[in-house]
Amino acid sequence: MTTYLACLGTRPEIIKMAPLHRELKLRGHRVVVLHTGQHAEVAEVLYQFFDMGPDLRLVLERRTPRLGDLTALLLEGVDRVVAETQPDVVLVQGDTTSALVGALSGYYNNKPVAHIEAGLRTGTREPFPEEKNRELIARLAHWHFAPTARTRDNLLREGIADACISVVGNTVIDAARWTQQRLQAHASSSPSALSSVVPALVAEFLGLQTSQRLLLVTAHRRESWGEPIRNIAAAIGQLLAAHGDLVVVWPLHPNPAVSLAVRPVIDALPDDLRQRVCLTEPVDYPALISLLERCYFTLTDSGGIQEEASALKRPVLIARDSTERQELVEAGGAVLVGTDISRIVTEAARLLRDDGAYRSMQLETSPFGDGHTAQYIADRLCAVD
Repeated sequence: MTTYLACLGTRPEIIKMAPLHRELKLRGHRVVVLHTGQHAEVAEVLYQFFDMGPDLRLVLERRTPRLGDLTALLLEGVDRVVAETQPDVVLVQGDTTSALVGALSGYYNNKPVAHIEAGLRTGTREPFPEEKNRELIARLAHWHFAPTARTRDNLLREGIADACISVVGNTVIDAARWTQQRLQAHASSSPSALSSVVPALVAEFLGLQTSQRLLLVTAHRRESWGEPIRNIAAAIGQLLAAHGDLVVVWPLHPNPAVSLAVRPVIDALPDDLRQRVCLTEPVDYPALISLLERCYFTLTDSGGIQEEASALKRPVLIARDSTERQELVEAGGAVLVGTDISRIVTEAARLLRDDGAYRSMQLETSPFGDGHTAQYIADRLCAVD
């Protein structure tokens, strides 16, 4: 039996590690889940939903909002846990500060590191600090589990040995499809399934909008704070004015910088338009998947939602100037619109008015995997047991 330490701190990490956690346990291995506390507010519901602990927790007492402070606190705590638990393998996912610190702690303690979702790159400074985190983790990991051939090529160009890279897809597709199946099973036994999954405010809003087309909006990245997010909100106002059958659900990120930018713009809309926007608190993962199934398309700066939408055949407008998931753009399932108001309005209007354009963005297969990524990763890890 191999002992794995999964170092997790944020919502996306929990979601994307859950399928591998489940698979490794099914194969008889021990998986110790360490929650670093980076996303304390939304983590508990996810851990319960996926039945994955956590076994250990860090309590972060942040003194300042600076990344340096967060990194130092995490490194001290995670390094202590790795030294005390002595796992055979440290598992990290993606590009968060928790992932970077987990990989660094594994390296410091001479424990091999497996990097799930390796090789994503924009080739720019953005997203900050995630782009640099990815690059640094690549210098520390032993196994690099790349979602696509493009991400494998990125690693090869950086000098990572081909023998250490496995192209396996992305576990987010596994998680989205598993959740979709659970929701469908729930819906078949409960006529009011949607209202039991999404927040009451959203369920009430959508209950009054059964014939309307839903646009799901999310925006949270640091580079979008301030004027860029205000532009997104302004674009939403223009779309509502031009398309009477459109309604919007926008779960606001818990960081106050997001709400302070979005609410004044939306609240200033005429009453008839404002009533077709539902600004709500962050939604949990089952609710997000339910909303993605219900929506017509999504406007987002989230990498995970780009992937999840592709699994559910929903077109994506990416509110960023670049994406490390270029495969979705090249496959025709997404368009980069940035935070330029006219660009957002133009591309959204094309989807709302042109059925052919809309159907062409509903991909039959996701470029990010077939839903069995966790099995492929476990096959590679268990081959060395």
